[in-house]
Amino acid sequence: MNKTTINIIYWITTGLILAMMLFSAVSSFMNNPDGAKMMAAIGYKPYVLHLLAVAKVLGVIAILTPGFPRLKEWAYAGFAFDLIGATYSFYASGFAVKDWAFMVILNCRIGVFVYFLS
Repeated sequence: MNKTTINIIYWITTGLILAMMLFSAVSSFMNNPDGAKMMAAIGYKPYVLHLLAVAKVLGVIAILTPGFPRLKEWAYAGFAFDLIGATYSFYASGFAVKDWAFMVILNCRIGVFVYFLS
């Protein structure tokens, strides 16, 4: 693959990951009873949603800011910790595999993406 193709793949996949995180963060700031029910079902208090939302917004800003490669690395690591923690929380709370299996696939795809493009 040439450099242009890799750059296009990078920005498309990065854009999708960032859009997912930003959408998740924005919906966490809204007063959503379904979000509170989900957090209660996995054993967290609703205020955790706001903390994670702020962290996600800061991570998106860090990844989009040019330069600062160490900051981008930690932002990707934070997203990985968030997704791994969410996956384990769903698993440990007794949710069916169909409810959390997509997050395992997403975690693996993000890991492979970061590994091959770094």
